[in-house]
Amino acid sequence: MEEPKEPGRRGRGRRPAAQVRQAVLETAGAMLFETGLTGITFEKVAARAGASKMTLYKWWPSPGALAFEAYFTAVEDTLAFADTGDIERDLTAQLHSFVGLLTGPPAGPVIAQFVGAAQSDPALADALAEHYTHPRRRLAVERLDRARRAGQIRAEVDPQVVVDQLWGACYHRLLLPDEPLDTAFADALIDNLLRGIRG
Repeated sequence: MEEPKEPGRRGRGRRPAAQVRQAVLETAGAMLFETGLTGITFEKVAARAGASKMTLYKWWPSPGALAFEAYFTAVEDTLAFADTGDIERDLTAQLHSFVGLLTGPPAGPVIAQFVGAAQSDPALADALAEHYTHPRRRLAVERLDRARRAGQIRAEVDPQVVVDQLWGACYHRLLLPDEPLDTAFADALIDNLLRGIRG
């Protein structure tokens, strides 16, 4: 007599690719926050996720790229950029959220590891640019452009430079931690900046 199949299982067949990918990302994210970037290898992640190591090689060009996608999947909602119509309020909310992410466990310290590792891992550098740096910059620039059209900042202000002034300053304190990176610093950045760019 044939044994009943377990609920949700596809007999003895393979799991759907989307399910395997999700399991790998969740596993890599958990390992990343437990051991840091240096603990992520295709072999370790595949074994813990119950996936084929060759599948990981097919989907990601390097363990760093896999680790970054897992990290970004975990923190994407935290980095959302609201638009309430008040640029000072929106910059403050987003920068507070960003500072909290950079400084809070378990996700915070990992981004510094990514920035460092990307200098020698081209696949990670590409993933960082494609999925994190460029999209985050675009969202901020679009929000600043809307504020400029609303007359909240001067027409000649370059939004790209504003992004570097605010977020770049936070990265500077993250990577060279001789001064505190906190919400008070974020508030001072915004206050100093808006004195110069407010319309």
